[in-house]
Amino acid sequence: MPRYRITIEYDGTPFCGWQRQADRMSVQQALEDAIFRFSGETVSTQASGRTDAGVHALGQVVSFDLSTDRDPFRVREALNYHLRPHPAAVIDCEVVSETFEARFSALARHYEYRILNRRAPAALERHQVWHVPMPLDAEVMHLAAQKILGRHDFTTFRSSECQANSPIRTLDHFAVRRELDHIVVTASARSFLHHQVRSMVGSLKLVGEGKWSPADFRAALDAADRSRCGAMAPSAGLYFVKVDY
Repeated sequence: MPRYRITIEYDGTPFCGWQRQADRMSVQQALEDAIFRFSGETVSTQASGRTDAGVHALGQVVSFDLSTDRDPFRVREALNYHLRPHPAAVIDCEVVSETFEARFSALARHYEYRILNRRAPAALERHQVWHVPMPLDAEVMHLAAQKILGRHDFTTFRSSECQANSPIRTLDHFAVRRELDHIVVTASARSFLHHQVRSMVGSLKLVGEGKWSPADFRAALDAADRSRCGAMAPSAGLYFVKVDY
């Protein structure tokens, strides 16, 4: 039974997230429906990360098995045909070892968060950025981000609904830069807690506004207290960029 690994990008705006739900369309359901339409097989897909409602992906990795060998090019083309009209596209497909698992084989996950930092609201990027009209200091935000690199208890930046066994995570990369009217936050780790990136970005906004200092940001982490987190950044600005294996 061959195992396939696909890389898929999607606009998360109309989806309830990656994971299948009973009453709303998810990316998982759209993909598994597309697989069924071209193969006649009901499969269970495994994703490298479960994105929330409204979160986008540039390089989500998914694995699944089919009962017969199929040319990866044909699989990709068939999936893209049957995914229509959903805003999702398979950009790569290959046959992999049966030991490969999109989730558990991952060594690192990379996210990006985009803030539109100008007075005028977004027109073309309405559902792809967080619009923050007040000026933000990207340099001091970056300094604050460096203070929480490494292995820590990230309870402060963890959803109260997070199902992870432990709040301990190692944040390998966390950086902030300005690109004209955009502030781009990048984060990398082997794994993240539920809502961790959006929670960290929401607190970084307070630093950028001058309401918190970089030391305040680190103190919020050290408190290991969800109530010390700033308001969580909205899902629209978050992108699952890629996975390392």
